[in-house]
Amino acid sequence: MSAGNGLGREQRLFLTGLLALLVSTAIAVVAGSYLSSIRETLALIPGLLVLVPPTINMRGSISGVLASRLSSSMHLGEFAPDCRGGVLTENLHAAFILTVATALALGFIAKLAAWAFGIEVIAAGDLVLISVIAGILSGLIVMGFTVLVSVLSYRRGVDMDMIAAPAVTTLGDLVTIPVLAVTAVTVTALPMGWRMTLLAGVLVIAAGASVYSWMHGARARDIVSEILPLLVGLSVLGTVAGVTYTMDLDRLVAVGALLILIPPFAGICGSIGGILCSRLGTWMHLGLIEPSIRPSRAVGVQFVQSYLFTFLLLPLMAALAHGAALLLGAASPGLLTMVGIALGAGVVVMSIVNGIAYLTASISFRYGFDPDNFGIPVITSVIDLLGAVVLISVINLFL
Repeated sequence: MSAGNGLGREQRLFLTGLLALLVSTAIAVVAGSYLSSIRETLALIPGLLVLVPPTINMRGSISGVLASRLSSSMHLGEFAPDCRGGVLTENLHAAFILTVATALALGFIAKLAAWAFGIEVIAAGDLVLISVIAGILSGLIVMGFTVLVSVLSYRRGVDMDMIAAPAVTTLGDLVTIPVLAVTAVTVTALPMGWRMTLLAGVLVIAAGASVYSWMHGARARDIVSEILPLLVGLSVLGTVAGVTYTMDLDRLVAVGALLILIPPFAGICGSIGGILCSRLGTWMHLGLIEPSIRPSRAVGVQFVQSYLFTFLLLPLMAALAHGAALLLGAASPGLLTMVGIALGAGVVVMSIVNGIAYLTASISFRYGFDPDNFGIPVITSVIDLLGAVVLISVINLFL
C-alpha cells in the first residue's frame, strides 16, 4: 500500500469517526437534557445519582467490549452475521452474564460507597432491585443495537472500530438514564413487601438466565472469567464518580446546564477513547503494532486524532448543552463559560486517556490477554471518575 493510499484511508476513517461522534454528541446532549429534567427526582430519591455514572459506564463497557471483539473477529475473518452459533452467539451470552453480575454488584457497591462518604441513600435491597432491573432492560436494548451495528458494518464493509464505540456508548447514555429513572420511581412507589417479593423473583430469573448462558460455549465462559473481576473492580470507580456528582448535587440542580453536561462529557470522551482502544486492539491482533513501552509513530497519529476529535466536538457539545438549558428553562452560566468548562476539562481528561489506553492495550497483549476485553472498560471507568473530578474542579474554577 502506498503512502498516499494509506493517508487517504486514514482521512476517510477519521471522517467516519467524526461523523459518528457528531451524531453521538447530539444524542448525548439529549440524554443530558433528560437528566437535567429529572433533577427533582434525583433530589427526592436519595442516592439515585450515585448509580447513574456506574450504570451508564457498565452499559458502555460491556457493549463496547462486545463491539470491539466483534470488530476484531471481522478483521480476523471469524465473524458470521447470524445468531445460531459461533462468535456472535457466544459473545452475546457472555455480555448477558456480565450485565447481570455487574448490575447486582453495583447495587451493593453504591450502598457501601454512599455509607463511606456519609451520603443519604435508600435501602440496599431497593438499590439492588433498581440496579438489576434497569441494568438488564437497558443492557438488552444496547446489546441488540450492537448486534445491528455489527451486522450492518459487516455487510457494508465499514470499519466497525470507527463507529461502534460512539454508537453503543451514546445509546447507553440515551437508554440507561430514562430506564434507571423510571425503574427507581416505580420501585420506590411499591409497598415494602412487594419490593422484597419482586427482588427475589428478579434474582431467581436473572440467575437462571445467566446459568443458561454460561452453559452455551467455552468462549463465553472464557470471556466472563477474564473480564468480570475487572468490571466489578472498575465499577467502584464509576460509583465514586457518582458520589462526586452527588456531593455537588445542589449546584448541579441549581444550574441545570451543568447537569446536562455530565452524560455527553463522559460519553464523548469515552467514545473517543473507545475508538482509540478498538483500533489499538485490532492492530495488535493483526501484528501491525508491537506492545512496546514507547508508542510508535502510527500510535502517535491516533493520539493526534483523539485531540482533534476533542477540540472539534467538546465546544459543540457545550453549545448544544447551553441551548438545551435555555429551551428547558434551566439556568446556564453562559455560552463562553460552558465552552471553557467543557474544553478545559476535556483536554486534561484526554491527555491522560491517551496514555492509559496505550498502556492498557500493550500490557494486556504482552501478557497474553485480549486487549479488546480490557481497553474500553478501563478507559470508560477511568473517564467516569477522572471526568467527574476534573469536571467538578473546572466548574469550581470557572464559577
